[in-house]
Amino acid sequence: MKFAVLVFPGSNCDVDMYKGVEDCLAEPVEYVWQTETDLSKYDALLLPGGFSYGDYLRPGAMASYAPVMEQVKQLAEKGKLILGICNGFQILTEAGLLPGALRRNASLKFQCKMVDLKVENNQTPFTSDYAKGEWIKIPIAHGDGNYYCDEETLQQLEENNQIVFRYEGLNPNGSIAEIAGIVNKGGNVLGMMPHPERAVHEWLGSTDGRRMFTSIFKYWRERNGAA
Repeated sequence: MKFAVLVFPGSNCDVDMYKGVEDCLAEPVEYVWQTETDLSKYDALLLPGGFSYGDYLRPGAMASYAPVMEQVKQLAEKGKLILGICNGFQILTEAGLLPGALRRNASLKFQCKMVDLKVENNQTPFTSDYAKGEWIKIPIAHGDGNYYCDEETLQQLEENNQIVFRYEGLNPNGSIAEIAGIVNKGGNVLGMMPHPERAVHEWLGSTDGRRMFTSIFKYWRERNGAA
């Protein structure tokens, strides 16, 4: 399985994402600059956190128009796995690949801490190694993680089982319905604010993020008949 970590001007979690794949799976992974127009050789596309284009206009807004995003959209329609973390989640919403938007944290302060998440949907390519209803610990680091959508969209997310993670206990950013991560209707595009790539070793404070990477690999292996 081959992973691409997309890199935009201002990305600063690309190394974390690269190391997450390398440490959890030992599968091929490459950095791909935002001007690339052919991603066909990759099996999963990873959009890391950071401050793409300095968060000008809105976080993720300018990056959503980068040349590479046209390929991301095309491959999303074909069912390729796409994971956006933090700024990557913001980019996916700005590009229209996921519904809703990420607003300024309700506290108006940057939040950087370990949080509790509840796994709402373990029937996705990204979460099959988790148990439904399980609580996991994953760190956050964001100033604009307040997920918002209108009531109609929220109802659709609930009905379609598109809410994958919710914050448990303290909601760190004020997101509607405590949403921490969602998938598209096809289930192949996941966006989330917490950073699973920063929770893959005990010395990082949690290993709960490892199972996201192993879930992705297991899904690909089953789909491709790999040993």
